[in-house]
Amino acid sequence: MTSSFLPGTPAVPRGAIALLDPATGTVRRVIALQYNPDTVTRTLQPQGVGAEAGERGEALRLKGPAQETVKVDVELNATDQLEDPSAADAVARHGLLPVLAALELLVNPTARALLDQDTAARSGAFEIAPVESPLTVFVWSRDRVVPVRITEFTVTEEAFDSRLNPIRAKVSLGLRILTVDDLGFAHRGGALFLAHQRRREQLAALHRSVPTFLGGGA
Repeated sequence: MTSSFLPGTPAVPRGAIALLDPATGTVRRVIALQYNPDTVTRTLQPQGVGAEAGERGEALRLKGPAQETVKVDVELNATDQLEDPSAADAVARHGLLPVLAALELLVNPTARALLDQDTAARSGAFEIAPVESPLTVFVWSRDRVVPVRITEFTVTEEAFDSRLNPIRAKVSLGLRILTVDDLGFAHRGGALFLAHQRRREQLAALHRSVPTFLGGGA
């Protein structure tokens, strides 16, 4: 699955999580889902005006993009990964630990970043900025490429080899789609969200409106 929104992204036949350099947009890593999930659950919470404040005349106004969350279960199986020549050696020695580690790094700073923060603190830096992580992008078909923040991450390891390496696991992910309200219009992730929003509008225009009796006579 390639996407015009992510130039240079390798073609992957499945859904994926891509990591981009937030400054240059360079693709640092693509983690393809081993199997496409049977279910993706999305929840949209409209950002209305007036309903919270109780103001009349404001009920139809939206102050920004809806807050959208996504939940997905990622199934992993080491036996099937052994069929991939590029991964077979690592999987044979470590089971699913390499792919689990790659996923876990989505929500953890690197050891180098932590040491740099400690060095800055010891040198008396007045303010230490949190580590900026790569821009995480959820790729679910050409039509849905969105910047996200991982809000939930649960790993269930279900079977192990003789060295206690996991060989079957499920990773349950909760994602929040980042919008221009989160990133701004100048940020590369903000541009990705706007491209996604434009594509959503294009798809909506393809839906044929059905005549109704609204506004008609008896």
